[in-house]
Amino acid sequence: MSVAAVPPDLAAVAAAFPLAGPIASAAPFGNGHINETYIVIVATASGERRYVFQKINHRIFKNVPALMENIARVTAHVRAKQPRALALVSTRAGEIVHRTAAGEWWRLYDFIEGAHTVERVTTEAQAREAARAFGEYQALLVDLPGGRLNDTIPNFHHTRSRFETLRRAVNEDTQDRVAGVRAEIDFATAREADTDVLLDLLARGELTERVTHNDTKINNVMLDEVTGRCAAVIDLDTVMPGLSLYDFGDMVRTAASSTAEDNPDPTQMHVVLPYFRALVDGYLESAGAVLNATERAHLGFSGQLLAFETGLRFLTDHLQGDVYFRIHRPGHNLDRARTQFALVKSIEDNAEAMRRIVAAAEKTTPVF
Repeated sequence: MSVAAVPPDLAAVAAAFPLAGPIASAAPFGNGHINETYIVIVATASGERRYVFQKINHRIFKNVPALMENIARVTAHVRAKQPRALALVSTRAGEIVHRTAAGEWWRLYDFIEGAHTVERVTTEAQAREAARAFGEYQALLVDLPGGRLNDTIPNFHHTRSRFETLRRAVNEDTQDRVAGVRAEIDFATAREADTDVLLDLLARGELTERVTHNDTKINNVMLDEVTGRCAAVIDLDTVMPGLSLYDFGDMVRTAASSTAEDNPDPTQMHVVLPYFRALVDGYLESAGAVLNATERAHLGFSGQLLAFETGLRFLTDHLQGDVYFRIHRPGHNLDRARTQFALVKSIEDNAEAMRRIVAAAEKTTPVF
């Protein structure tokens, strides 16, 4: 995209930031569905420099200043320990985010050179490195100063709340779909007690609230082009207070699953134990010294819970008329729910094997 084709609002926004030179080109970047992202190349005396501009979706993230305060605090703290980590670029006025006259919010990051992302785990080495990266990120933030981060999405992983939302959707049945999903509703109802397990442990003080990423998919880890090691953890919009088990559980759900989450054939979904082992090894390598015994004991269950929670959300959206998750075919959210529930059942069936994997990994990692 030439400079003439730069979106008008992006060109105006760029003027608010101290770029190293004039814009040479700009183009849409990435495949995210929430924020609008561009890679911008500027010309400098020594060559080209790249930046990442993002228009923040303030319809999803209602309190952008609170979100950006979290990101600014976290990135500054991590960069003091890892200089290659994600870096915010402040505006000319010294602000961490720019708001246009039209009420749009824009931020700017330095582009991380010499690294790439992958969309799906295809090797045990990738799984281990992703888990090591997210575990390291959590360990780096243990001593984050300045008090508790903002809750940018309240109750984001509050599984009890997700279950109650499903219950209301069933009772209201606004789309007349309940009769067709009785088996899925029964599956969820039979596991209602699971929704309180981690919340009860937190209330009793057996789990510790930590700074968590809350979107621990492998495509949020930038891998070095040469070494394959983590160059940076990205996509920090959901960084906020949470449980380590939410982060690890979502890694299990997304990285140790055998098929896509929307596969219309749920019989193809199961937990991939070699990938689970790689996740455990990588996570304990970097975060093992900060996790307590209760966190370690629930690593396997965390994947079961996050798959269950996600299935609840998909089933709820199906019953409510597919109003939240984008669908591409009739019954898409129901397919997603069934596949997540198949993963839940697979983890239940493999619970003992997963417990043994964790126990074996603990023998070679530091203990809290």
